[in-house]
Amino acid sequence: MRKFLRPMLAAALAVLASAAHAAYPEKPITMIVPYAPGGSTDALARIVAEAMGKDLGTTVIVENLGGVGGVPGVQKFLRSDNDGYTIMFSNMGSFAIAPTLYRSMKFDPKTEMEPIGLVAEVPMVLSVSAASGIKNLPDLLKRLRDQSKPSVNLGNGGPGSTAHIGAEYFLYLTKTKAQMVPYRGTGPALVDLMAGTVDMLIDQTVAMIPASKGGRVVPLAVASPERISQMPDTPTFAEGGVPEFDIAVWNALAAPKGTPKDRMDKLVSALNYALDDPKVKASLDSLGALAPQGERRGPAEMERLTSKDLDRFAKLIHDANIPINP
Repeated sequence: MRKFLRPMLAAALAVLASAAHAAYPEKPITMIVPYAPGGSTDALARIVAEAMGKDLGTTVIVENLGGVGGVPGVQKFLRSDNDGYTIMFSNMGSFAIAPTLYRSMKFDPKTEMEPIGLVAEVPMVLSVSAASGIKNLPDLLKRLRDQSKPSVNLGNGGPGSTAHIGAEYFLYLTKTKAQMVPYRGTGPALVDLMAGTVDMLIDQTVAMIPASKGGRVVPLAVASPERISQMPDTPTFAEGGVPEFDIAVWNALAAPKGTPKDRMDKLVSALNYALDDPKVKASLDSLGALAPQGERRGPAEMERLTSKDLDRFAKLIHDANIPINP
């Protein structure tokens, strides 16, 4: 009798275990964004979180953890349970730049996360405060090289952010200098750009397009092969005389290492659902963000880009002599 019951009991337990896995998610999912509210990454995260929640049948809560280089947010992500209820939405700043700049982060993206996939690639835009009086990129370059005047204040979203590395790269290419002013995210930096507290900022179209609507922020150049339809009056960097500046920022989602495959599959599927959502498509398009298509979707492409750009930006940080933090 016992021999007969054992297989039945094992089968019943297997069914119960399968049902428990199938129930995922049974509660809200937290999406960590390692930057302050109001910036480019935050804006994209909120667009995608809402659509993913619809597909998953639960709420995806965006949790901003701004801080130098995104370190606090990344460290919380690394400490999170790998049960599929915590994911991180960030960009190449956290995934490919900050690990080199911040030894204290102790984050190896190649081995300590499960890629979910790319969300969008976004050109960078150089903008100045209307209060600066600067009208175009050649004027800015002339002003940066004029040593008889005070240094230009160049804001960024914090050391290790894409805004920081973009600014450093621009100064490196143009052989110019500016006074770096780091913030705890792009949102606060934009507020001061609008107020004229800082003179210039380089960041993603996601932040720069809305910021330029009121006339207090003047976009001077966009890092794209051609002018973009959302900013038709803004020249490309090539038109402005700096064709080498070609940085587009990729944004992506990841889960903690060891997240079960069945839950990863659901998260990947939910991201694809979001990217196909007409509302999400319209929102991304209005912000100049390009969603991945075909083979560029999913974990494999994110893994490839992460590995490639870790090496790419490590070289830039070395060549441009950007300080590495302990």
